[in-house]
Amino acid sequence: MRNFRDSWKIRIARTLTVMLKNAGIDGTVDPSQVIAELPPKPEYGDLGFPMFGFAKLFRKGPSWIALALTSALTEEDTHSPADREASGVFAAEGPYLNVHLDRGTAAAAILGPALEDPSFGRPGTLAGSRIMVEFSSPNTNKPLHLGHLRNDALGESISRILAACGAEVRKVCIINDRGIHICKSMLAYQEHGQGKTPESEGVKSDHFVGSWYVRFSRDLKAEAEALKAQGLGAKEAEAEAPLQKRAQQMLRLWEAGDPETAALWKKMNAWTVEGMKETYRRTGISFDQYYFESQTYLLGKEEILKGLDRGLFYKADDGAVMVDLTAEKLDKKVLLRSDGTSIYITQDIGLAINRNRDWPFDRLVYVVGSEQQYHFQVLFAILKKLGFEWAGNLYHLSYGMVNLPEGRMKSREGTVVDADDLIDRLRDDALAEIREKEREDAIDDPKEAAENVALGALHYYLLQANPQKDMLFDPRESLSFNGNTGPYLQYMGARISSMLRKAAEALAAETTVPYEALTKGLLSGDAEWELLKTLAVYPEAVADAAARMDPSVLAAYLYELSKAFSRFYHDCPILNAPDAELSAARLALSRGVLRVLKDAMNLICVPFLEIM
Repeated sequence: MRNFRDSWKIRIARTLTVMLKNAGIDGTVDPSQVIAELPPKPEYGDLGFPMFGFAKLFRKGPSWIALALTSALTEEDTHSPADREASGVFAAEGPYLNVHLDRGTAAAAILGPALEDPSFGRPGTLAGSRIMVEFSSPNTNKPLHLGHLRNDALGESISRILAACGAEVRKVCIINDRGIHICKSMLAYQEHGQGKTPESEGVKSDHFVGSWYVRFSRDLKAEAEALKAQGLGAKEAEAEAPLQKRAQQMLRLWEAGDPETAALWKKMNAWTVEGMKETYRRTGISFDQYYFESQTYLLGKEEILKGLDRGLFYKADDGAVMVDLTAEKLDKKVLLRSDGTSIYITQDIGLAINRNRDWPFDRLVYVVGSEQQYHFQVLFAILKKLGFEWAGNLYHLSYGMVNLPEGRMKSREGTVVDADDLIDRLRDDALAEIREKEREDAIDDPKEAAENVALGALHYYLLQANPQKDMLFDPRESLSFNGNTGPYLQYMGARISSMLRKAAEALAAETTVPYEALTKGLLSGDAEWELLKTLAVYPEAVADAAARMDPSVLAAYLYELSKAFSRFYHDCPILNAPDAELSAARLALSRGVLRVLKDAMNLICVPFLEIM
């Protein structure tokens, strides 16, 4: 609808400017000042233009302006019959100018690009920009889990959406491969592993490492309970537990470059990273570059010392380097400890600067949970203080926690739902559904189809909610073929594909689009028109999703498009239409819907299936 909306905004702005001149009022109206809305009810037309914003300029009420504008436009159309025929019918409805588009003209204008224009759904709003997106950020002491799945789906989807809007996108991942949590799984394996390997145990390599982290936590809890029985508090008991102290010693050995510790660290990290990459491949997630904390954790210290010399930071009484961000309505923050060592914020400062040197970006998007909002406010403020121009274009795509109906997950207690286990569960349930419906013979590889249904169910469910909201992931609900789910969209795509195959077989060739017939009103029924209007706003939905950094905008669009097609399919015979010309037009509309459906599903990481 963008072309129709923009042309009407130009026409309305021009007419309002003439009305001002005729009224002896100085001023002009720019098309950008004209607001276009989609009316809530079909009887109000296809486009609505509120006049509230012009009341002060005209010194008249918005209803008066809408009525006067209608009169002026009617006079214009009287002198230009061609414009009247192309534009449709308009009328004042209170403070709105409502426009009913000419359905025949609009159908051809909408369907042509949807079928044939490669740039349809590629609004170009970010053309020429370079955007880096950081997401996933796993730890190498455990496999990816449900929380990572939401992060990964958001990061991958928003990257695809930004690219669809013309941006050059670079996807990066920071792997947290150092620290006390890594040493905990290493220590447990060192004590109890007895030479076992993922291969010897027949376990996926990252799951194998994660089991040792759970083992350490279980043993640590037992030691802490014994100390609590001797009168120590919970925190003190854990801090004084022998295992905790040994893990801290192992970290010191790693930082000192102890060969034996480094060899164990290298082996176990390699197992975890190998397993994670397998999960990324399985879920369709990819990165252009990996960064490793073990290689970047010393970055930033030099920049902080430079800032100290410039008077941007100051030294506290104990020698720690600090920044005062109270003017930014934040707080005072330590940047270097009194012993000169860096903290996480220091590392992130150095990493951001290093990334911009690696790949100069216009914008950097961090996909990180909402619990880190304050951290990123501080990070962005410090980078601005250091004088980096690009610091004003940093963005935290914050997202809420995701859990299962059983309750909150805890890595240390082994109650986290591993990503692979969850996908296996969804795949097996989808496969059972395929067998129950006796569809195995119709599908070349039922297990692969079930895997794709599982991924569609998972990604759509995780993305259909606004990112900032906490959510419960219900596996059973996500797999439903009815309602607002990924499998429903996949079923709709398979249904259209099946119909088009039947049409191709019956006609022995793909039916061409009778554009000249469309302008005569072939696709003018209510169900056809609502579907066409929904199809037309796809480029706007992509642009809106990018502007908001919110894939749920596209998920909602896909659901509306699928519902509109379902109504059209129910109300309008396609293969059995009253005549061949109408059948061809409806088939063309179906192909346009299929193309958009397939494209938009890819943008939100939902696999498309031709057969289900």
